Amino acid sequence: MSGVLTGFVVVASLVAVGYVLGRTGALGPTGQVVVARLVFFVGSPALLVQTLATADVAVLFSSQLLVTGSGVAVCLLVWLLVARFRWRADRGALVIGALAASFVNAANIGLPVAAYVLGDLTAVLPALLLQMVVLTPLALGVLDVSGAPGGASLKRALTPLVNPMLLGAAVGVLLAVTGWRLPAAVAEPVGLLAGLAVPGALISFGISLHGGSLAGWRRPDVLLATGLKALVQPLVTWAVAAHVLGLAPATVFAATVVAALPTAQNVFTFAVRYGVARDLARDTVLATTVLAGPVLVAVTLLLPR
Repeated sequence: MSGVLTGFVVVASLVAVGYVLGRTGALGPTGQVVVARLVFFVGSPALLVQTLATADVAVLFSSQLLVTGSGVAVCLLVWLLVARFRWRADRGALVIGALAASFVNAANIGLPVAAYVLGDLTAVLPALLLQMVVLTPLALGVLDVSGAPGGASLKRALTPLVNPMLLGAAVGVLLAVTGWRLPAAVAEPVGLLAGLAVPGALISFGISLHGGSLAGWRRPDVLLATGLKALVQPLVTWAVAAHVLGLAPATVFAATVVAALPTAQNVFTFAVRYGVARDLARDTVLATTVLAGPVLVAVTLLLPR
């Protein structure tokens, strides 16, 4: 379980740094928004290019992707149906809530877990690719079009095409498909900028916790998103992998562990960038991170591998 502990210590340490910065006011009243925008416009696009450029595109068509996608799809569908038809949530809350209910923290927690618990860093690749290539561009495209100023429909339709996250994903996939490599003079600064993404997102999240109420997890929308992400997603993933596709126990175990990871801080970054459902994103990230420890322990003890 050292991988689980390592991942959570890393996350907690950087969130604590952000909380201290927020409490002391070291970055000023707009510090959290500035850090989040820096992550969104600079760090995350660079990380997408760096990660996807060397990814195995064949994973996009593997059974592992189908297993990962099944858990994501069920959580997305349940959230959208309940939030839209019961709570009449607006489009921004629908998108952010859907991500909060399904977007796994495959980077800063997932990588240590994959390395120390699963012994295979590629175990998180299907989730990373699905989120980077499909979920993120689609969700941000909807938010871009929703928030675009009125006017010509063509202008609104083209708004997502200048989204930095979408552009970063497109460049990364192009490099992966063609086998091209960035020259060192470009790859080095991209790598340095990519280093901003994970710590920046965690620090921004930590800043947001100062002055907030920890009782937010009791809201119905947070409870639903948390339950879907922490419990339903790993359960559906396990059922599809073990009983529908009949995969090997080691593969079933790895897919279930990845699905049990908490909601990624990227979701909060997106909420801050677009100014929608910030509390929902923040509280779901916090609640799923707290629950992920016990869930991962249970998965490790119950599933053969």
